[in-house]
Amino acid sequence: MTRKSAAALAAVALAAPAAAQDAAPLFSSDEPIRLVIQAPLPDLMRNRDNRVPVQGMLTDPHGQQLPVQLALRGITRRKADTCDFPPLRVDFTTPPPATSLFAGQRRLKLVTHCRNASGFQQHVLLEYAAYRMFNVLSPKSFRVRLANIDYVAPDRRPIASRVGFFIEELADVARRNGTREARAPDVFPAAYLSPLDSTRYALFQHMLANHDWSMRAGPPGEECCHNAKMLGTQAPGQTIPVPYDFDYSGFVSAPYALPPSELRINSVRQRLYRGYCMHNAAAPAAAAEFRAAKPQLIAAIASVPGLEPRTQQRAIGFIEPFFADIATDQSLAAKVLNRCVR
Repeated sequence: MTRKSAAALAAVALAAPAAAQDAAPLFSSDEPIRLVIQAPLPDLMRNRDNRVPVQGMLTDPHGQQLPVQLALRGITRRKADTCDFPPLRVDFTTPPPATSLFAGQRRLKLVTHCRNASGFQQHVLLEYAAYRMFNVLSPKSFRVRLANIDYVAPDRRPIASRVGFFIEELADVARRNGTREARAPDVFPAAYLSPLDSTRYALFQHMLANHDWSMRAGPPGEECCHNAKMLGTQAPGQTIPVPYDFDYSGFVSAPYALPPSELRINSVRQRLYRGYCMHNAAAPAAAAEFRAAKPQLIAAIASVPGLEPRTQQRAIGFIEPFFADIATDQSLAAKVLNRCVR
């Protein structure tokens, strides 16, 4: 390990939230794991509209075999013209034993490689980095675990060997933070959102140039909220939004990502602040958190295993203009908050 990478790992370790000490075994470390998932996945991929899961077996890093059900998930990435290998939901059909790394897990989201081209591995790693960056900013965030996964058919025929990552369950995020999941109505009142937490959420999405989210409503036909989960209580100023799904961000720059047409921007790499004006008073404090955490945020990118140096440098270069825009409270107001949502 080089001195530079060792320093990066140390910076991330120092920045890890104290609540992470109470994480379930799977999310108590950032060391990548190796797994085998054996299931009739080609059958699952051929019928994207079928909601019936398939039976499979997950072999954990210690060789323990855990029976699971696997189902497709997602919206855009579920489509065959977007991903050859869409994200999966992994349900453990029997509780994993206490000796397994997956002890305490019931249902997990697994972010997969989408397509076999090597460039898509970099997109997965960049999205993983985005989760790690928000971990630096707040313990009220989804922890993730990187995995090198061998996918095999029931007859042991290899299907693919690719990187992916698991996302912590919301119930465990709530438990770590001594709170609970808030059941959001179809349209969530902006006044119920915690000003500091919602501003941190909006600034983080702005840093990533991610516009594929809403803290107040879900996509058409879906419940609230879009790429946001809620913690706390439904009371004025008491509900905390937790972001997830960053593949549509300019930071990740997935080939299939397009900006929302209603925002009238030309590229997913174009920033447009979408925080609420009613929370602007909290913005200087939130921006100060970002400025103070900048070394740790950069270290979170630099420490991702498998991220190519060129990808790493592009990612770090991409967030630099954001830090220029929030360098002072005056710049924050003039270059970011002036586009807030009323």
